[in-house]
Amino acid sequence: MPTQKIFVLDTNVLLHDPNALLRFDDNEVVLPIYVVEELDQFKKDLSGLGRNAREVARVLDELRSRGHIADGVETDSGGRVRVTFARKPDEAAPLFAKQHVYDNLILRCALEQRDEHPDRPVILITKDTNLRIRADAAGLQAEDYDPGQVELSDLYPGHRELTVPKEVVDAAYQDGAPLTQTDLHPNEYLLLRAESQPSHTALARFDQAQGKAIALPKRREAIWGIFARNKEQSFALDLLLDDRIQLVTLVGKAGTGKTLLALAAGLYKVTEQESYQRVLVSRAIFPLGRDIGFLPGTLEEKLDPWMKPIHDNIELLMGLHQRTGRAPGRGQNELFELGMVEVEPITYIRGRSIPHQYLIVDEAQNLTPHEVKTILTRAGEGTKIVLTGDPYQIDNP
Repeated sequence: MPTQKIFVLDTNVLLHDPNALLRFDDNEVVLPIYVVEELDQFKKDLSGLGRNAREVARVLDELRSRGHIADGVETDSGGRVRVTFARKPDEAAPLFAKQHVYDNLILRCALEQRDEHPDRPVILITKDTNLRIRADAAGLQAEDYDPGQVELSDLYPGHRELTVPKEVVDAAYQDGAPLTQTDLHPNEYLLLRAESQPSHTALARFDQAQGKAIALPKRREAIWGIFARNKEQSFALDLLLDDRIQLVTLVGKAGTGKTLLALAAGLYKVTEQESYQRVLVSRAIFPLGRDIGFLPGTLEEKLDPWMKPIHDNIELLMGLHQRTGRAPGRGQNELFELGMVEVEPITYIRGRSIPHQYLIVDEAQNLTPHEVKTILTRAGEGTKIVLTGDPYQIDNP
């Protein structure tokens, strides 16, 4: 039977995941009492941190009802959760700089656990890089916590290239090309390239119901002045314009056209095809650099600096669209006044029911999993959700 490990949790782990206490299987989780004190400072916070701090308190209270938490309470997975304190707190201060008082006490607790249980692995779990470094300097094993973390290179790309017989490429342009490959995902995009003639290609989407790769239609008209400039943008536009697909995620680096394509498709579906009542654009409010503090004015005036990129993109699209002669005289203000376009921060999404709208969530990389879940549950009947973001530009770690 493998030796039961002891995991000592830092405060930031529970603020990140309030159920982290229960995620270590049949091992023992030790919670320094100083973590509870730190969490108490967040419980009145209105942000996600406050919500998580309150949830941790509820989890601990439920565990406390099962037994004496100082001796350890068994979890449903066969592990144990125990709350402890540093028996020699005076030895914590000399370890490192005094300004990190709580960190030093948490580290002292972990070191004492190691000394009391020399036959068991003791691991400090913290999202604080500097605390992991200090733990390593003290001879204690320390690890980061993120059970849901995915390497960016492992993200599902949504498209791939296949080398196939020329007849398959030809069939994709007709009634669709049957594919025998079993690892294809629904609505996965394909660049089909002929074996005998590499320049003969087709951009296609895999239709799981038919088991066929169907070539994308040739778009001869601009979508609000926008043409796809590469295969990735062609794939994105096809998704954005298909009402059958109710959730689209666009991941790409800055300048790849994620937001512009989503806005162009949304405006096209609302103003020309009338498939939706309005385009609702929302984004998280996080400053780049130092915050400028409180702003005067109405809600719209306060939000303007944050929503300026959206307005800039709409203004660009209006100019491109008017050049086609299909929207003479209609300006950006008219779109807002007629209710065809609405822009608001993520904060106001909670509690709403959003039916028959084209919802674009910009800069989605700054949202927590809980916030994304909240947004997805707000969608009512006939609503399409588009999430755009760049994981390399996270402003809210």
